[in-house]
Amino acid sequence: MLTNKKPSQFSPLALAYIGDGVYELFVRTKVIEEHENMPANKLHKKTVQYVKAHAQANSIDAMLPHLTEDETAVYKRGRNTKSNTTPKNADMADYRKATGFEALIGFLYLSGENERLHELMNIAYENALEK
Repeated sequence: MLTNKKPSQFSPLALAYIGDGVYELFVRTKVIEEHENMPANKLHKKTVQYVKAHAQANSIDAMLPHLTEDETAVYKRGRNTKSNTTPKNADMADYRKATGFEALIGFLYLSGENERLHELMNIAYENALEK
């Protein structure tokens, strides 16, 4: 754990902030493993496909049946949080789902539940481009 504070003590938006970074690093790693000789700008474009709000909404839809009751509660807390930010390239429903998704990723990361985090991020990655 990186902090003395319990993950449940962070606001959902703080969890989403850290979760965004954790998931993007995971996706960048997967993309470079799959396309190691691709130019950096193409790697970036590929990564964006997985980390945009619509893809994260697809991911959480696929993950929901696999979540524990506590994980679902963290997701819903993030999804239902009011944000002062308006989405630029996403509809509000996808944006809220994505915020919940990122909050869950941040929560698991700060909880030190690395095996569970990796398991769920793999489900997310495999389902991000489904819809």
